[in-house]
Amino acid sequence: LLYDKFNWNFVNVCDVLIQSQIKDEWPGHSVDLFTYPEHYHDDIESVYIPHGVIMDRIECLASSIQQDFEDHLVVLCVLKGGYKFCSDLVDFIKVLGRNSGKYLETRVEFIRLKSYLNDRSTEELHIIGSPDLSFLRGKAMIDTGKTMTALLKHVVTFEPKMVKVAGLLVKRIPNMAETLLDYVGFEIPNLFVVGYALDYNEYFRDLNVIWVYSQVHHKIISH
Repeated sequence: LLYDKFNWNFVNVCDVLIQSQIKDEWPGHSVDLFTYPEHYHDDIESVYIPHGVIMDRIECLASSIQQDFEDHLVVLCVLKGGYKFCSDLVDFIKVLGRNSGKYLETRVEFIRLKSYLNDRSTEELHIIGSPDLSFLRGKAMIDTGKTMTALLKHVVTFEPKMVKVAGLLVKRIPNMAETLLDYVGFEIPNLFVVGYALDYNEYFRDLNVIWVYSQVHHKIISH
C-alpha cells in the first residue's frame, strides 16, 4: 500500500463480498448451454451467473462509483480472487469517465489476503505482497466480514479522504458482512462458487462465469 499524502479516495475491491439478490431456490443454468474446459466437467453443477450478467452488474457499480467520487481514486485490489472484478470495474470507470466528461484519475494498488484452505476459512489472516502490510494478522472469516474489518482498520491509518468498499459477491449467512459494503454486485445463498477468478485451491480461476462447485465431487476431494 504505497501512495502519497494526498487526500485520495479509496475503493477497496474484495473477492467474496450485496444488492441484486439471487434466491435460494435458483438452480442456475444448465452447463450444457456453455462452453468450458473438459477437465472441469465433473466439478461443476451449474452456471450460477453468466459472464454477460456479471459485466452488466459491474458496469452499474462503476456508474455509482463514478458519480460518488470527485477527481482522484485509489483502488486497492485484493488478490487473487478480486483481480478480474477489479480490472473490469476500473475499465468501466475509465470508459464512463471518457464518455461523461467527468474523468477520475485512478490508480490501482494490490494486496493479497489468504484466509482460506480448500473451502474453509482459516483462523489466521495473512496479508501478502507489500512489505509495509505484511505484519498485519488477525482472526478471519471472510464471509462474516472479519477479514475486511481487519484490512479497513489498517487502511484508515493512511488517513484517506474517504473509504468505500466494493464487492462482487456476498453470501447470505448469519452475521453476513453487508454493513461493510458500499457497492455490491450480487447477494447469493451460502453456496461454494468458483470462476471469474474465484478458486478452489487455485483451480477454476480461468473460467469467465461463476459456477456452483459440485458438492458430490467436492465431498470426494475433501476426504
